[in-house]
Amino acid sequence: MALSIEEFLAQDERKDLLRFLTAGSVDDGKSTLIGRLLYDSKRLYEDQLDALERDSKRCGNAGDHIDYALLCDGLKAEREQGITIDVAYRYFATNRRKFIIADTPGHEQYTRNMITGGSTANLAIILVDARTGVITQTRRHSYLVWLLGIRHIVLAVNKMDLVDYSEVRFREIVDEYKTWLSSQGLDIPDLQCIPLSALEGDNVVDPSPRTPWYKGPSLLNFLETVEIDLDINMHDFRFPVQYVLRPDADFRGYSGKIASGIVRRGDRVVALPSGHTSRIARIVTYDGDLEEAFAPQSVTLTLENEIDLSRGEMLVHPDDLPHVGHRFRAMMVWMDEEPLDRSKAFYLKHTTRTTRAHVGTIHHRVEINVGEQVEADGMKLNEIALVSLVTDSPLIYDGYRENRQTGAFILIDPVTNFTSAVGMIVAPDEETSAGDSDRIVIDLAACGIAPEHDEAIAEFCRALRRQTGIEVECTRK
Repeated sequence: MALSIEEFLAQDERKDLLRFLTAGSVDDGKSTLIGRLLYDSKRLYEDQLDALERDSKRCGNAGDHIDYALLCDGLKAEREQGITIDVAYRYFATNRRKFIIADTPGHEQYTRNMITGGSTANLAIILVDARTGVITQTRRHSYLVWLLGIRHIVLAVNKMDLVDYSEVRFREIVDEYKTWLSSQGLDIPDLQCIPLSALEGDNVVDPSPRTPWYKGPSLLNFLETVEIDLDINMHDFRFPVQYVLRPDADFRGYSGKIASGIVRRGDRVVALPSGHTSRIARIVTYDGDLEEAFAPQSVTLTLENEIDLSRGEMLVHPDDLPHVGHRFRAMMVWMDEEPLDRSKAFYLKHTTRTTRAHVGTIHHRVEINVGEQVEADGMKLNEIALVSLVTDSPLIYDGYRENRQTGAFILIDPVTNFTSAVGMIVAPDEETSAGDSDRIVIDLAACGIAPEHDEAIAEFCRALRRQTGIEVECTRK
């Protein structure tokens, strides 16, 4: 029975969304795999099919076969060279799920493009050529995927048709890959290994009779069924304020997107970095008020009492606080053509907050190709390093492993406005963290301050913490 337009739209809205990327070495067949996935799942329009057949004859690289890679390689240079340079996004849906695919480049000089494609991905498909096995670029991209916090990885051993669909060869590659992951201490919670041929279509959409020894799911079946709900942090409530909504004198709401966790009407919350507390009065949306909201919903929250709260600050639950401070360590990927100038102050963009920051210590650079940490005093394009950063105003953050939304940031060049680096926060900087150096204890009685001024002093201390991150504890001994 055919669905009405309203029923179809309602059904489509109920499908969840999976974002995934393809990565691997040059010519491992990433673009071909995506093209084959779209083709075999019958997600191409007739004009796209006609154009694909014409382009395959004119500039294809697959001989007499249809060159499915042309569906993703859109730039002229990509089609001429048969490689991927930019990140190509493709959208499609099946009866079970919606997908956004990021086809990322395999060349080392385009690592920053892969970082861009993987920043929002739930899953990564790492392609390996069955003839060459695990190589340097495979290891590099696997490390980057782990660094980005992607929890689900498909090791797609491609071009099985060129090794006669050998189970022995497939097992060798899988064992080699798992051994390397273990040697580097890279913990992948969900690893699925699939033998396939993107060119021939084996195990891409349907199970292949040419690999009877493989009992696992086809690629599309795995993509449709992989569980990603648990990837969202639903424990730590984080609400970065994006906009203070005040249409009239009777309404003050704080609008934004819930970065993680759940909030309910009546919940006690604390505003950071000021430390003011209140309770949730209303959870307002376009469709009406809610009793509870959760990540990644966009809502407007109203509070029972008016407190000092503005864009860039954050509402959290008082029994589950993030880090607040000026100094932290992060794994950083340099994305600018110009090398890092440590004397330069950058803009640091984190959730809805933008502040000035500079790179302090470079603890080590990561040589992914050999799996080593080396000393460094600078960073160049595509290099990865553990660094300490110092911000002008306090940052409200979590470790990236615990919360991808509040643990990520970018550095922006103040002159060119280019994105100079992306970073994943590791932890507060132990060497120079707030600790004792940023905490001051004042005995108000010893200073001769009368008790009636205590509230004014406390308000000043809160403002000082908000502006500088310095903790001031006032006592009366």
